[in-house]
Amino acid sequence: MNASKLMSCTATLLLASLFTACASTGNLISAPDVSLRNVQMTEVDFSGQTFLLGFDVTNPNPFPLPISAVSYAIELDGFRFARGETKGGFTVPASGDGEFAITVQLDLLRTAPQLLYIVRNGVMRDIPYGLSGKLGFDIPFTEPVTFSSSGEIRLQASAR
Repeated sequence: MNASKLMSCTATLLLASLFTACASTGNLISAPDVSLRNVQMTEVDFSGQTFLLGFDVTNPNPFPLPISAVSYAIELDGFRFARGETKGGFTVPASGDGEFAITVQLDLLRTAPQLLYIVRNGVMRDIPYGLSGKLGFDIPFTEPVTFSSSGEIRLQASAR
C-alpha cells in the first residue's frame, strides 16, 4: 500500500472514530434522580384547578447538567394526575442537587371525581406517587435520559 492510500485510510478511520465517539456521548451521562417534593393547590375556580409541583434533582455526574427540557407523567394514589412537557432553563451542579417547579392546570369537569378523592385524602395523609419522564440537556450530541421514581407525598393547600 502506498503512502497516500495509507494516509487516506488512517484519516477515514480517525474520522469514523471521532463520529462514533460524538454519537455515543449521550450514553456518558448518568441519569439524575428526580423526585416529587411537593404538590400544592394554588387556585380553584369553576373551570379548573392550578397546582404547583416541586421537584428535587440529584446529579450523579462529575459535571454540571444544563437542563433544557423536562417531560413528565405523575400518578397520585393510583390516578393519572398530570402529564406534560416544559422548557428547563436551569442547571444542576456537578455531583450536586437542584430543584425546579412546574405549574399545572387541570380541567375540573374532566378530573373532578379523581381529583376530589386525591384532595380529600391527600391533605390528611401521605399518598403514593409515581413519577416518570425525560430530561433533555443543553449539551451537544447528547440524547435525553429517562427517569422514574416513586414515594409518598402529602398534598399542601394554598397559603391564600
